[in-house]
Amino acid sequence: MPQMPTIRLALETDATAIRAIYAPIVRETHISFEQAVPGTDEIAARIQTTLAQYPWLVCELGGQLTGYAYASAFRSRAAYQWTTETTVYVHSDFQRRGIARALYTSLLALLRAQGYVTAVGVIALPNPASIHLHEALGFSKVGVFRNVGHKAGNWRATGWWQLDLRPPPTAPEAPAPLPTLAQESRFPALLAASLPYIR
Repeated sequence: MPQMPTIRLALETDATAIRAIYAPIVRETHISFEQAVPGTDEIAARIQTTLAQYPWLVCELGGQLTGYAYASAFRSRAAYQWTTETTVYVHSDFQRRGIARALYTSLLALLRAQGYVTAVGVIALPNPASIHLHEALGFSKVGVFRNVGHKAGNWRATGWWQLDLRPPPTAPEAPAPLPTLAQESRFPALLAASLPYIR
C-alpha cells in the first residue's frame, strides 16, 4: 500500500534533503536571493535556530522529503514581534500535488496558535505559482519594491503579500515559542489538519 504523507517538525538531520531541494532554486532561479548554496551544516544550524521560536516543517511522501516551510522574524525590533515572514519550497519532482498548500496551512495554523498576528510573504517577481498559492490562502498584495536585488543577470523586484492571522489584540502577549506550543495536546492536530490537501 502507498505510504501516507506526513508533515512534521524538521530535524537537523533533514539538512541534506532540504539542501537538495533548495540548491537548484539558488543556482538556477531568481526565486531565492541567496547567491551561493548554503552548506549542510549551515542549513542544520538554521533549522536549530528557527525552531527555538518558529515552526520549520517538512513533508514526507513515500519516504522522501518533498518540501519544507518555515517562519522567521520579520524585523528585529521588539514592536515587530507579532509579525512573521513565511517561506515554502517544494521538490521539483513533486510540484502541483498540494504539498506547498499543505505545508503552508499547517505553518499558518501553528503561527496562529503561538499568538502571531500577521504573516508576510515576500515573493521575488515574477513568480505566478507563489502568488497563486499565497492568494489562495488569503494573503493580499500590499506592494512591490522595485530593483531591490540583482540575481540571475537582472535587477529584480519583490512583491509583498500580507495575511491577518487573527484580530490584533489591544494588549498582546508575546508569541509563545514553538517548543512551548509543541508540548500542548492540540499540536499534532495542528500539524495534520492540512494532509488532505496532498494528492
